[in-house]
Amino acid sequence: MIYKFRVILDAQEDIFRDLEIQADNTLEDFHNAINQAFGFDGGEMASFYISDDQWNQGEEIPLFDMGDNGANTPLMHTTSLESILNENNRNLIYIYDFLNMWTFFVELADIAEAESGKSYPNLMFAFGNLPEVPPEKTFESDNTGDIDLDMEEPGIENTQDYDDLDFEENWN
Repeated sequence: MIYKFRVILDAQEDIFRDLEIQADNTLEDFHNAINQAFGFDGGEMASFYISDDQWNQGEEIPLFDMGDNGANTPLMHTTSLESILNENNRNLIYIYDFLNMWTFFVELADIAEAESGKSYPNLMFAFGNLPEVPPEKTFESDNTGDIDLDMEEPGIENTQDYDDLDFEENWN
């Protein structure tokens, strides 16, 4: 089976790529196809996130395990597309380069039979040019409670004087 995807950059302008890839390929194979389609060198960290129809970010599937729990984390090279995506679960969020936060919405558009003589992954269509810098992100919180960001207790004056701390210049 072949999965056909639309991969959309989270930006004001329309910038997307339509890709097709074998359903039994791994997320790492798909990561490489996305990098090639958008012109990235592939040298940065990346993760896929399982998403629902409202694009809520769910479980992370990273390129490499960066945590302490090891075997409990699904990784791109061990996770096939068909193991997480189907007709009912069609969306992923892909983030490339966590310093710049290139963010993409990935939607499974169709499931088809493989065409003989065609090689996969395949870039079917490209629209728009990738900007030189990633689009700015606005991060919002679902928390509607009042949070005091001052971090000081009301009515208590901060009297800590850090000049008297006795650290040597080359303490390590």
